[in-house]
Amino acid sequence: MLIDLSHEIEHGMITYKGLPAPLICDFLSREASRTHYAPDTEFHIGRIDMVANTGTYLDSPFHRFADGKDLSQLPLDSLAGLEGILVRAPQGRRPLSREVFEGLPLKGKAVLVHTGWDRHWRTDTYFEGHPFLTGDAAQFLVEAGVKLVGIDSYNIDDTADLHRPVHTALLRNNVPIVEHMTGLGGLPHERFHFFAVPPKVRAFGTFPVRAFAATRGT
Repeated sequence: MLIDLSHEIEHGMITYKGLPAPLICDFLSREASRTHYAPDTEFHIGRIDMVANTGTYLDSPFHRFADGKDLSQLPLDSLAGLEGILVRAPQGRRPLSREVFEGLPLKGKAVLVHTGWDRHWRTDTYFEGHPFLTGDAAQFLVEAGVKLVGIDSYNIDDTADLHRPVHTALLRNNVPIVEHMTGLGGLPHERFHFFAVPPKVRAFGTFPVRAFAATRGT
């Protein structure tokens, strides 16, 4: 079974406070296209103008480091078909430290952190007081050998900490990050594969993805 873990991208929505919303419109409308084709033949060509950090998106190392791998340089096996593990954060816990991840089989896994914060998506609450990982937790995940980390929260870092220790630790070690996920509550603890593949854009660090999981039977 395939489980969609991505938010829809809509005209005018705000993903990250202070960044502009996407502008989605027609480049060529169906009506206008009729002059280019035979009778009863029409097409639509859409246009979207947006910043990279829109909707559910993936951060590559280039997002944080000028010499890091950009989207075009990420190997597919770091983004698709990854063995996944779901970590359910304690309810109401804001800083998520290494204790949340200790004792789990993390090596080689896509670690998806379910906080439930996606319930606030498209509300003012989403932008304030969100759950986040600590720098110590990020370093623990790196040392555990994880391949990717995702979260259904506003930011994997504490936005009050301008050093961004979680992004720094993970991306320095070539561990991609997926933020603003949704629907993680529908996943099992294990026995699923995770996919989050962005377009192959050179000199770009972040882009929206259609993140999803393929679950297996018990």
